[in-house]
Amino acid sequence: MTLLAYNSPATHASCPRRSISTPPTGIGTGRRRQSRILTHAGRRRQSRILTHAGRRRQSRILTDAGRRRPGRILTGAGLALLPWLGYLAGTLPPAEAAAWVTLDTLEATALLITGTRLLRRDPRHRIPAAAAALLLLTDACLDLATATPGTELTTALAMAAVAELPLAALCATLAACPAHPAAAPHSR
Repeated sequence: MTLLAYNSPATHASCPRRSISTPPTGIGTGRRRQSRILTHAGRRRQSRILTHAGRRRQSRILTDAGRRRPGRILTGAGLALLPWLGYLAGTLPPAEAAAWVTLDTLEATALLITGTRLLRRDPRHRIPAAAAALLLLTDACLDLATATPGTELTTALAMAAVAELPLAALCATLAACPAHPAAAPHSR
């Protein structure tokens, strides 16, 4: 009862309020609407409310120039892993070789797919880029965890700092970028 009296226009003539049962109007239309807000001091101020559908999303969109260089880097890294796979298969014991060769094959595949899709301006680069980022991060962690102290650990740290983590960061950035503007639907 108090709530109804509080919401009645007669109680607050200077600041009419909607009752609870009145549905809001204009929600989801994407248009701006004017509203009057009563501040704590009792003064009215004008404000613009932007509905959920009307919000603009600020994002970076990859341009053609922004795709070429990362595409070349990732394709080159994927191709550089191919001779490395042969080296691992020939030097490691069979049980270890199977695990490392499989991991590095998955990395090379994800890097090559991401790089070639970027070079071909294919907007479907995000999923293989995310997979490559995860695989590179996993490889860096496993290298550091299994390395013995000394030259192995130093090599694992150098590989993580110079190659694996920067490539993982690049792939994560590419996975977060939206598709090419030409591939997005045009709105008029």
